[in-house]
Amino acid sequence: MKNNYYALFHLIKRKVNKRGLAPIYLRLTVDGKRKEHSISRRVDPRKWNSRQEKAMGNSREAVEINTHISNLRHKLNQIHQTFIEHDKHITVNSLLKELKGENQQNKLALEVFKEHNEKIDQLIGKDISASSAQRYWTCHNHVQQFINEEYDEEDYRLRDIDHNFIIKFEHFLKTKRNCNHNSALKYVNNFKKIVRIALANKWISHDPFINYKVKFEPVEREFLTQEEIDALWEKELHFERLILVRDMFVFSCYTGLAYSDVEKLSKSDITIGIDGSKWIRIHRTKTGSRSSIPLLPVAEQILARYENHPQVEESERVIPVLSNQKSNAFLKEIAIMCDISKTLTTHLARHTFATTVTLTNGVPIETVSRMLGHQSLRTTQHYAKIVDRKISDDMNILKEKLAAQKSKKESNTQ
Repeated sequence: MKNNYYALFHLIKRKVNKRGLAPIYLRLTVDGKRKEHSISRRVDPRKWNSRQEKAMGNSREAVEINTHISNLRHKLNQIHQTFIEHDKHITVNSLLKELKGENQQNKLALEVFKEHNEKIDQLIGKDISASSAQRYWTCHNHVQQFINEEYDEEDYRLRDIDHNFIIKFEHFLKTKRNCNHNSALKYVNNFKKIVRIALANKWISHDPFINYKVKFEPVEREFLTQEEIDALWEKELHFERLILVRDMFVFSCYTGLAYSDVEKLSKSDITIGIDGSKWIRIHRTKTGSRSSIPLLPVAEQILARYENHPQVEESERVIPVLSNQKSNAFLKEIAIMCDISKTLTTHLARHTFATTVTLTNGVPIETVSRMLGHQSLRTTQHYAKIVDRKISDDMNILKEKLAAQKSKKESNTQ
């Protein structure tokens, strides 16, 4: 029959990569003219059946490759039939162009991701923190490396992303990028936003995340005890950089502010509250939610200490702040000097406010939630569980002491 086509799936062994995998190509022939097209899949040449044009075995990779080839054959048949029904001229170029989707709106994943991140960068300090914006770029780089290594492509069509792509990306993050379970899932969720953009713009017709379930592992958040806070606050330090970082950390312990919120805290954010005392009123950098926090005496003392600091006098800032990276590095020095074995970070101060400073001292969880700017009480309830566990541990120690005292008393009376 005139204008019949012939499709052959084969390997190009001269393009074997470092892992010993050869790319699979589609050779499309119409009326003696042919073209090669990469199907973005690779396979070990020893596991390829050239006669049957399929991967051998029942492994997950083999099944996925064979399913993809089968889908391409089916799609080619549909395109060919549509061309015949509409009396379209059939050439190798027209078939391949339709197969690749070049006649449709055909967005690429990394291209859309880059556009998204550039818009996010413009919102730094307004709707998003610099660290959150950087996380999207890190995720972009992970996706880029994944596409390059897994599919030997520089970019990937959004409409070709399926459930298997997501599963492979998660596995790549855990194995090649050495991400722990929760970090890997956070990056997958970052990428999910790009897929949501594609769905909203109708660049793709299906949601590859529809059967993908995310389950984060519970994380035991560390916090300082009151004794450790006091040890930090009372420690005599001799370097200005350490004093500054210590004061910023303790300020966060008594306000619950995240690093990004302390960094942008301005004089206009300090107001007089309904009780006549000073309050901090801000919109959180991370979520945009409002936080209203009465200033405790230690926090007020720290602000007073830096009223005449050049960085405060010459700007709207209320406290000078070093970079988050430097602050965390100096906090490790301070922890050693104070004999604190816990890993001090700027965010651990926020956990300390939620647990030791407020919940442990009987502040209602609803009040703590509002001061932290949590959008859901469930987020704050995690801290309540930590406090309950701490109370339980402390009471068990007390029970052991009481039992020991009772035993000693009984032995003395005998």
